[in-house]
Formats: sequence, C-alpha cells, structure tokens
Amino acid sequence: MSDPVIVGVDGSASSIDAVEAAAREAHLRGAGLRIVHAFGRGPGHLGAPSWHPADRGLEPMVRGALARAEERAHAIAPDIEITRSVVAGEALEVLEIESRSASLAVVGSRGLSGFSGLLLGSTAVHLAAHGRCPLMVVRGRPDPAGPVVLAVDGSEAGAAAVEFAFAEAALRKVPLLAVHVWNTWSERAYEGPGDPLNAVVADADRLIQAEQHLLDETVASWRKAHPQVVVERRLVRSRIRPALIDASRGAQLVVAGARGRGGFTGLLLGSVSQALLHHAHCPVTVVRGKE
Repeated sequence: MSDPVIVGVDGSASSIDAVEAAAREAHLRGAGLRIVHAFGRGPGHLGAPSWHPADRGLEPMVRGALARAEERAHAIAPDIEITRSVVAGEALEVLEIESRSASLAVVGSRGLSGFSGLLLGSTAVHLAAHGRCPLMVVRGRPDPAGPVVLAVDGSEAGAAAVEFAFAEAALRKVPLLAVHVWNTWSERAYEGPGDPLNAVVADADRLIQAEQHLLDETVASWRKAHPQVVVERRLVRSRIRPALIDASRGAQLVVAGARGRGGFTGLLLGSVSQALLHHAHCPVTVVRGKE
C-alpha cells in the first residue's frame, strides 16, 4: 500500500469537505487515510497561552470532530483504512511533519481554531511551500465531469506537477487539459511594468512557435506513460493568473507547480500558485519539485 493521504480537520464545514475529498483520493490510490487534528496556539493567537487538552477535555473532541470526520470518510469510501492522529502543536508545524510520510495532504479553504485564516493563505501557502508532499486545497465547486487542468510553465521544478496531473487524470479516468499561458514577457520570464498583451516583439511568430513547442514537449513523454489519458493542449495569450483561474471553471481539479519560470530565486511558492489557492473555482493541488 502506498503512503497514506492525510487531511487536516478542525470541526469546520470546510474541513469536512476536505475529508470527503481526501477519502476519494485515498480510495483512488488504494491508500489509507490519516485524519489529523492539531491542538495548540494557532498563528492568529500570538501572545496567548498554549491550549492544553486538559483545559477542555481531549476525549469529547476526539469523539466529536474526529468521529464525524471518520464517519464522513467511511460514507465516501467504505473500503479504506482510516487512522486518527491527534497531536499537540501548531497546525502548520503538525501538518508539515505529517506530510513527510504522506502521498498527499488535503486541507479545506476555511477553518477554525488552529487552521483559521486559511483563506488568506497562512496555512495553505506555508504547506504548499514547505510540505513534503503535494498539497490539495479543497475550494470552489468542482465539476465531477470536468477535466484535470494542468498549468504548464516549462520549468524544471514544474515537471513534478506534470507527473502528478497525468497520474491524477488516469486515476479519475478523465481528460487532462494542459494549459500554457504566454505573453510578450514569456521570453524574459518576468512580469514587469507595462502591458504584456500589447507590447511589440521583433518576431511574434517565432515566439508563438517556441511557446507551442514548450507545451508540446512538456506533455509528450507523459502521454506515452499514460496512453489512456485523453490530452487537450491549450496555448493562451493572456495574463497568466487570470487565464488559469478562468481555466479552472468547469474543472474538477487544477494542478500547478510551486514555482514557475517567472519565480524569483529562493521563493518557495510563486505568485501563480498563490493566486490559484486563493481564487480558483475548483480544488487546487500544488506540487513541489523534487528535492
């Protein structure tokens, strides 16, 4: 059996949505599901005393939030093995450590207690940048009949995202939509001041051919590895973040690398990934490159 799927729960409705998505992922992979709850001082409670299980009683919490989460997971995937992990510590720290022995980490887009502030990116951005496995943030309204959307950027670090997206499409038995967004800043790999859509380039045809070649080459090898996956390639001239957010409409999942070609050196999570985590219309999985 592969490494388990882990899901962070805190009793919120969003975390129950995450449990359901994590249970489906575990079932698809033939993996176990580990339900994780962290108790301690959260990122929004600086200066406050650490919470201790004796203050409120650990047993009611285990019987409550975790029992409900396990019940929902079994309803979605009755055949999967489920374990619980209740850990003292801040949610960010706990989930980062738990991710070291997981195939996928799943969290909701909103939370309570230790997972609060997720919509603003505190937990999601941290885990996407520092976690040791791909991170899925459950958000929006996924279309169960829609494709898996892959954000293609041609970066070396993005190769892991391509591999994950093909494998996910194969597991779900749905098409893969590979989207590569380009503009006149593509050659410079940096979105600086000015208008990338109207800027004049010396050889626009050559630039278009280069970007099409990048897209074709990115998916070529993985099409051979997953011949059962129907692949649509889409080359779009636009601003990158709005175009990918728009592509998430009607999708069941968007997959992106943690950093693309335009990332600044040393930045662990790029602006495109962060924009998707905040604004995509369906769940988003951010995949870090190989260590």
